[in-house]
Amino acid sequence: MKKILITGTAGFIGFHLAERLARQFPDYEITGLDNINDYYDVTLKLDRLKHSGISNDTISYNNYARSTKYPNYKFIKLNLEDRENILSLFSKEKFQIIIHLAAQAGVRYSLKNPYTYIDSNITGFLNILEGCRNNLPEHLIFASSSSVYGANQKMPFSVHDHTDHPLSLYGATKKSNELMAHAYSNLFDIPCTGLRFFTVYGPWGRPDMAMFLFAMAIMEGKPIELYNYGKMKRDFTYIDDIVEAMVRLINKPPEKNNSWDATDPDPSSSFCPYRIFNIGNNSPVEVSYVVELLEKYLGKKSEKVLVPIQPGDVPATMADVDDLWHYVNFRPATSIEAGIEKFINWFKNFFKIQ
Repeated sequence: MKKILITGTAGFIGFHLAERLARQFPDYEITGLDNINDYYDVTLKLDRLKHSGISNDTISYNNYARSTKYPNYKFIKLNLEDRENILSLFSKEKFQIIIHLAAQAGVRYSLKNPYTYIDSNITGFLNILEGCRNNLPEHLIFASSSSVYGANQKMPFSVHDHTDHPLSLYGATKKSNELMAHAYSNLFDIPCTGLRFFTVYGPWGRPDMAMFLFAMAIMEGKPIELYNYGKMKRDFTYIDDIVEAMVRLINKPPEKNNSWDATDPDPSSSFCPYRIFNIGNNSPVEVSYVVELLEKYLGKKSEKVLVPIQPGDVPATMADVDDLWHYVNFRPATSIEAGIEKFINWFKNFFKIQ
């Protein structure tokens, strides 16, 4: 029996991963962790947990809530910044696999609430790393972001390129996570895998993300603001593809790269057990086309307002996923058309839209 910790299981990606692992691997003992903060609607987070069999009335701080849907899944409400209880959890459970997805997300939110990002993404991640240091796991997988590419405009974004010019504090904290993980991998021989996610979407998605915001605006008859005058391009990646990649990576911890050259350092690997992967669709589309598809599947037109690009945003993203393909024989392939149709089917059902 493998003991797995997944942080952020009231969040979008963590919820989907926990469900997939609990369903597919009944011999895994899965612990989900989240602080259920109010960055966006707490009701949606609680509904995700409820869908996973975690009843709202069984949730209390630093106590386990057992899933009634999956016998091998339990949940604990805990702040990443709570050093004492995070370290106690690691000491008690002796997790073999840690998948760290919890973080303060959002580029624009970081302009107004910078300290939240330091508390959660830096201090919180340090506590996860210290937990690993004291109870050495087989594998630490952690969420990074395409935001680390910052000012880089060389397309597609490659894990072999340097990422030294972040454009937002959020991107800077994710880059910091990669550096922190590398240091701990070097010092304590912890196998660490960082995953740079590219614009994840799908059922149960985050309401602060463009696709969700657009769909809601269309249904409510409100205008949609299209940044960069509608010319923004994103490498939209469907949630099932993200989860599939993670599932394949769980039991493939990185090994030391014996051919790593310190005189010409490759950022994607290291002399210590450390790897970085992109997980993206390798097929960017204009955000204006996404709006067209949403209109099509919702059966309703929208009013569009063209506005300049916002501070911290990049005009386009595109993932080079060759390394992922060579490592686990998988690359995301869900088309934007198919993915949005699935998202809207869930959206209509969740909000009871006819």
